[in-house]
Amino acid sequence: MQEQDDAVLTPKQVEEIYHIKRNHLSQLRYSGQGPVYMKPAPRTILYLKSDVDKWLAASRRITTDKTKKASAVTEAA
Repeated sequence: MQEQDDAVLTPKQVEEIYHIKRNHLSQLRYSGQGPVYMKPAPRTILYLKSDVDKWLAASRRITTDKTKKASAVTEAA
């Protein structure tokens, strides 16, 4: 049985769980800025829940300054 973090999600499930629109996920895939994904067939996109969680955690910010991430600021404190 799969662990919850290793659950395989479709873009629709990612949208339902994380409230990120499917078309935005598509744009992120195209630009290479989204979460890691799998493409087992030409029209099939899948995500691991753990990969989406890691991608979201890496995008944490405490300021609008794009050069500062939350982890860098908290480490300096």
